[in-house]
Amino acid sequence: MLDVSVAYNRYKFLGHEFLTWLWYMIDTDKDKLLDPAAELEDLFIGNRVVLENSSHNRDEVITIKGDGAGLEEGVIALQKGAKVTEINLVVRAGENEWRFNLKGESLNLSSLKTPETGRVEQAEDVEGAVLEKIYLYEKAVDLTRHLYRLFIHSRLSPEWEQTVVKNISGWISRTAQK
Repeated sequence: MLDVSVAYNRYKFLGHEFLTWLWYMIDTDKDKLLDPAAELEDLFIGNRVVLENSSHNRDEVITIKGDGAGLEEGVIALQKGAKVTEINLVVRAGENEWRFNLKGESLNLSSLKTPETGRVEQAEDVEGAVLEKIYLYEKAVDLTRHLYRLFIHSRLSPEWEQTVVKNISGWISRTAQK
């Protein structure tokens, strides 16, 4: 059995590949990502993307943040071999919106902002408000689980190397030329 730290370091690349694949899918075929059972209508990249390039025996970290920030620098980093290590996602379902950061190496969600809940006006409303908040948190976790399941299915398929990796490389080249 592998030591936890050894396994973590050995397989963290999967999370980075996942987030890179996720950016590609959001940009090229977002409809395949949306889970109809979850009633989600839109998914897009928010205001933060972190990329890391560990090639050539040096670590380079590129952080793109800010509302309305262009992702051109990120695409250039992808061209140079970087992988996405953290991404801010925005998910919409009707009038509701979730925003959260997703870390590739651990699939941790952070800075989760859920839709507004009803005001607590009486003491007996507290339990309902807590349950509603838990439900809203679970929606973000379920979406992450759904997206990762799609990625793993694609990653383990025979088409991964022959088709998906080539499509991602082509997307990077096309996007960099824009």
